[in-house]
Amino acid sequence: MSKRRSFLKSATVLGAATLLHQTSWGNDSFAKTKVKPKKLSPGDTIGLVAPGFAIKLEELYLAVDTLEKMGFKTFYTDRIKGNYGYFSNTDEERAADLNEMFANPDIDAILCARGGYGCTRILGMLDYDAIEDNPKALIGFSDITALINTIYKKTGLVGFHGPVGKTLDDEYSQAYFKKVLMEPQETMPIKNAILKDPKQYRNSEYYRYTITPGVAQGELIGGSLTLVTAMIGTPYELDFTDKLVFLEDVEEAPYRMDRMLTQLSEVDSFLKAKGIIFGVCKGCDRKRTTENFTLREVIMDRIKPLNIPAVYGMSFGHIPQNSTLPIGIEASFNAYKKQLRLLEAAVSQ
Repeated sequence: MSKRRSFLKSATVLGAATLLHQTSWGNDSFAKTKVKPKKLSPGDTIGLVAPGFAIKLEELYLAVDTLEKMGFKTFYTDRIKGNYGYFSNTDEERAADLNEMFANPDIDAILCARGGYGCTRILGMLDYDAIEDNPKALIGFSDITALINTIYKKTGLVGFHGPVGKTLDDEYSQAYFKKVLMEPQETMPIKNAILKDPKQYRNSEYYRYTITPGVAQGELIGGSLTLVTAMIGTPYELDFTDKLVFLEDVEEAPYRMDRMLTQLSEVDSFLKAKGIIFGVCKGCDRKRTTENFTLREVIMDRIKPLNIPAVYGMSFGHIPQNSTLPIGIEASFNAYKKQLRLLEAAVSQ
């Protein structure tokens, strides 16, 4: 299979490639070999895309400025500046932008400028052949959960749950972006951020606590709880068997968290997960009243009975201190000590 795909593809070819992959992967009858993208180096070019919501120009320019200060070159097309309702562009244009970034040999990695909503709408439009032929790091979180997990499932390419372009201007986030993507190590601890902001330190949503003690080891998968549950029952549903599942969300009331966790706990493969790791669910807690539960009460009620090692409050999610977690990489987890360690490099030399 050619390693240099045409930079521009016709809609017919894209549709045929997508149909082929949907047919092959309809029942997950086989697993793809894990593929690690090349490590990033200073001077590499990072392509910026907005596969979901529209991005403000000042946010785009902030992302460009941040990446250039980190030593990277940047590239983006005019599609990223679009505005189609709440999306950055039409489904077809957003998918085409991502497909072209993978096919473009001058792009070394792809960073999503923001999340929002829209990635699930373009999963059937992605050229998984071109992605498989041109493995490169795709980074983002929130709605990007759908992309990085589906691409790993269909191609074996390791993706990265990490900051998006408009949230990368944070010291902790940049540190783990560099550690995971630029400094490959056989083992790497993902240390939690030290909370210096009194607003975070006193906020119950940032409290770290063990849900169920225990130790576990497995491949990392997960991301936004909303997206993980949205893909249940579709061809893109995650298989949690023997995995370390990491979850986070934002601005979801406790009853909505309850509903999603209840749905997730009814998935057979989720009950076979090795560990459950919650990040910070910002904006998801409420005061305890006679008519309401706290976020912690909901999580303990829904997760503890599963008897799977689990913890809440690790440093990832819709927060400034967002670590970079590679999808598909083997890791170890100690719920009692609230420790996570990568057991293999996430990128190739």
